[in-house]
Amino acid sequence: MSPVTVGLIMIGLLFFGIIIRIPVAFAMLVAGFTGMIWLLPFKAAGKFITIDMFNMLSSYPFSVIGMFVLMGFFAAATGMTQRLYKVAYVWIGFVPGGLSIATIMACASFSAVCGSSPATAATVGKIALPEMRRYKYDDSMATGCIAAAGGLGPMIPPSAGLVIYALLTEQSIAKVLVSGIIPGIILAFLFAATVVILCKRNPALGPPAAATVFKEKIKVAPGLLEALILFLIIIGGLFAGWFTPTQAGTAGAAAALLIGLFHKEMRMRQILEGAKEALNVSCMILMLITGSVVFGHFLSLSTIPLLLTDWVSHLSVPPFVILIIVCVGFMVGGCFIDALGLIVLSIPIIAPIMFQLGYDPIWFGVLTGLLAETGVITPPVGVNVFVVKGLAPDIPLERIFIGIVPFLLAVFVAIGLLIAFPGLATFLPSLVKQ
Repeated sequence: MSPVTVGLIMIGLLFFGIIIRIPVAFAMLVAGFTGMIWLLPFKAAGKFITIDMFNMLSSYPFSVIGMFVLMGFFAAATGMTQRLYKVAYVWIGFVPGGLSIATIMACASFSAVCGSSPATAATVGKIALPEMRRYKYDDSMATGCIAAAGGLGPMIPPSAGLVIYALLTEQSIAKVLVSGIIPGIILAFLFAATVVILCKRNPALGPPAAATVFKEKIKVAPGLLEALILFLIIIGGLFAGWFTPTQAGTAGAAAALLIGLFHKEMRMRQILEGAKEALNVSCMILMLITGSVVFGHFLSLSTIPLLLTDWVSHLSVPPFVILIIVCVGFMVGGCFIDALGLIVLSIPIIAPIMFQLGYDPIWFGVLTGLLAETGVITPPVGVNVFVVKGLAPDIPLERIFIGIVPFLLAVFVAIGLLIAFPGLATFLPSLVKQ
């Protein structure tokens, strides 16, 4: 049997494993190792997978994942989310749809120190949803806003998805991270604009909260300082070349811990629980990458990526057509596979093709993050939707998905802007001194 045929069979085995709910990491490991055994002697295949796993898990650059995840859990435990939402609530909660806009602002701010989409949706949603329901916000508006804005995590650094993309494509982690800043801010503004348009057409969707005086606005403003400090430590250090990405994550985690101790909200129990949760999530992400490395090595042996790249490069269609096909494929894949799983599964195959067509690797990483945003809010997977459903069990799932639709259109607009103006993603990375 030819290597290509074996490769196609193992790809089928991989998707069968995903369909029957085997975790993506283990499905890739099983399919990759089985394919290697088919193409190579068992002893040689065993050496390949052992070397792949050891090289990946012992690689220093991969330690950046654990540090950013730990920082996110420490930040969530400090009460920072409550203070961020309080600032946004006091400043703009009194306008129609203001609480939804405040939620978007809080999610954008917290994404800048967390990087996890479900964690952002959960931590901000716990505070924002009761407030919006208290002011009689429409259930679809309230839940759809939280689920969509929580998805800013894949865009605004530190983003686990962008870090994984950089590691898989051997790009500068620092440059890939900062590339998401401008598109992430634009997406947050598009979400806010969506709320304004909806509430102008139907004010009952988002009635205003009580007005606040200027003195109260000034009083809560320091609540932004902690998130700003963390953001500046990470991104400022990367821009200036003071930190490697791992050092930036470590400094951010230490700063988040100090903020929690300063506010007397971090006790030994919270520190240990945060470290435990961060370890669990980091191990899950590292297993995903390990599975991707093993499966990618097998695909290289099958020659499928090489043949696919050669075939695409000889197609008599403009590269833009291939880009549109890739975007649609990502959106469809995001309906069935979680964002991180989709990235580690697809990037080893798709990235070489896109680079061969002349697309900038940094820009394509940001586009991947935007496409991953669609995955966390579209059915049937839509992890953020299920997070919000857990916060509001009495709201039917279909109501949440209905609320997602206008925000999903905003994501499509952001994707269009990024394709039309690639400089939105490539300008800031050009300034990074690494």
